[in-house]
Amino acid sequence: MQPLTALSLVALATLTACASQPMRATFSQADLPAAVQVPAGHTVALETAAAGDITYLCRAKKDMADQFEWGFVGPDAGLKDRSGNVIGKYYGPPATWENNDGSKVTATQVATAPNGAVNIPLQLVKANPATGIGAMQGVSYIQRVATTGGIAPAAACAKANAGTNQLVRYTADYIFHKAM
Repeated sequence: MQPLTALSLVALATLTACASQPMRATFSQADLPAAVQVPAGHTVALETAAAGDITYLCRAKKDMADQFEWGFVGPDAGLKDRSGNVIGKYYGPPATWENNDGSKVTATQVATAPNGAVNIPLQLVKANPATGIGAMQGVSYIQRVATTGGIAPAAACAKANAGTNQLVRYTADYIFHKAM
């Protein structure tokens, strides 16, 4: 057996510390703004953590060809369960949550609530009927909570860069609910 180097010991200590970190707590509806709380009669079916990018497009403002803005194009993120296992992906448009078992669901926004100036808002969406057989069957609502990042780019959007995309990193937890 070879002796451990200083770098190996640091790596081992880091991995041990990460493995012992507690998982994020389940989100209580009472701790969330009323606008994004799930209606009574639903229960948590699945909790996921997402990490990925949101694409924004530099485009002319509606009815103002000489003014430009960053417009939301869509997300592209991986979904992990609370144990850190990759279980699916989130992408759009339309907003689609797809489980590795082949089931997937799209949804329509019901409400949002601010989550600070540098984070995308918290969100509640009403799920459409799922396709495929699996974890997404019966999902009625999805909440986006614990958001970090993801807001429109700070970079200038002007005629010179109109039509270009910019990716912005974000993380969020997606909580899936089913009717009781």
